[in-house]
Amino acid sequence: MAAPQFTIWGRLNSHNVKKVAWFAEELGLNYVRHDIGGQFGYTDEYLAKNPNRLVPMIEDGKLSLWESNAILRYMAAEYGGERWFQHDPIDRALADRWMDWQITYAEAQRLPFLAMARTPREQWDIPAIARDVQTCIAHLNVLERALSDKPWLSGGQFGIGDIPMGVYAHTWFSLPLDRFGLDRPEFPAMTAWYARLRERKGYAQQVMIPLT
Repeated sequence: MAAPQFTIWGRLNSHNVKKVAWFAEELGLNYVRHDIGGQFGYTDEYLAKNPNRLVPMIEDGKLSLWESNAILRYMAAEYGGERWFQHDPIDRALADRWMDWQITYAEAQRLPFLAMARTPREQWDIPAIARDVQTCIAHLNVLERALSDKPWLSGGQFGIGDIPMGVYAHTWFSLPLDRFGLDRPEFPAMTAWYARLRERKGYAQQVMIPLT
């Protein structure tokens, strides 16, 4: 087998790296991933190509590209063929909508995630966590309504519009809200969507890992 030219830079406990690694599995790409960022730090060579001090970044031939959702769109266009790259502008815009909407949701989930996964209990700001969880719930009500009449955010079949929120859905369902004294509302359509995601091999391998 030829050495992979497609390289993913980033640690797998990053939500944004999970997006790219999962989609690489869906596409069947021959790729390699290198841990960088967070506890692994950054090299001068990496920062010369991505001065944001963030992950992920990909290298594909002569291309160096950062920003996870831009990477997903590139992967779909370059490697996805008719199955993954949506030529219809309406279908593509609907998928793009959910990819961009995830950015808004991620900010609300950030504090509860960091508290649960990376902060000692004695440092938890419970009122702030509770406030942000309520913001998450308000956003997820939007997601629940969207999934109430279709199986996927991308429409009739799984597509790249499902990937960004699919990663964050695993975190949401993994957050131990009871430890914060908080309840997790029932989202039947979202729960069914999450069950369908868990059946995908790439999701199980690249996304469903312990939160750290």
